Amino acid sequence: MTGGPAGPGARLRRRWVVIAAGAAVLVAGGAVSAVAVAASDGAARPAPSSSASASGGSGAGADSGSAADDRDIAGFQDPAAPAPASNATPTRVTIPAIGVSSSLEDLHRGAAGELDPPKGWDNAGWFSDGIVPGQVGPAVIAGHVDSPTAAAVFFRLDELVPGDEIHVAMSDGTTRTFTVDRSERAAKAAFPTSDVYGTAPTPQLRLITCDGTFDTATGHYTDNLIVFADLSSE
Repeated sequence: MTGGPAGPGARLRRRWVVIAAGAAVLVAGGAVSAVAVAASDGAARPAPSSSASASGGSGAGADSGSAADDRDIAGFQDPAAPAPASNATPTRVTIPAIGVSSSLEDLHRGAAGELDPPKGWDNAGWFSDGIVPGQVGPAVIAGHVDSPTAAAVFFRLDELVPGDEIHVAMSDGTTRTFTVDRSERAAKAAFPTSDVYGTAPTPQLRLITCDGTFDTATGHYTDNLIVFADLSSE
């Protein structure tokens, strides 16, 4: 993606957001089921003693009788079916600590495998070919840091600190809240693809924008800023 000369002001030297994403890693979630099986070793069971029979099966002999076997096996049940996965998709991101409240565009990969940026300077976007925010794995939301003339949606992303909250509104009316864990600056030539797009055992979120020096020769910034967050409530 190309860009023009930097806008005025020290912070506004930033230009288009260029997000270096090697390849989207799609996380396949496996359904886990358990089956309880009652098995017998085939050994002959001793008949209950006459005294136990006479007393109606009371005493130690009652534990090995058929009535006891039925009672024990009845405790094994098929597991409940897992709740169906939600089809909700993210519609808005809100970050109170830095004054962000933005609708979300659907983002896809470009011809070279890079993540295309949002079309609007003041709109963030989510990688809709990847993980839905709140599902297991790393969901990705990206945004511009500035425009040719003014600050853009993620201009203050570098101000986030651990503990700050990120709220993602979903199409079903729910909101999924993530808590910032850390931030990382990385050269685009050494983008941490596996950390950003690789598999993760829990629901996580990555926010990405440009950072570093604006290179007038290429029309791009030299670095990316990545904010890592974990799901804290939904």
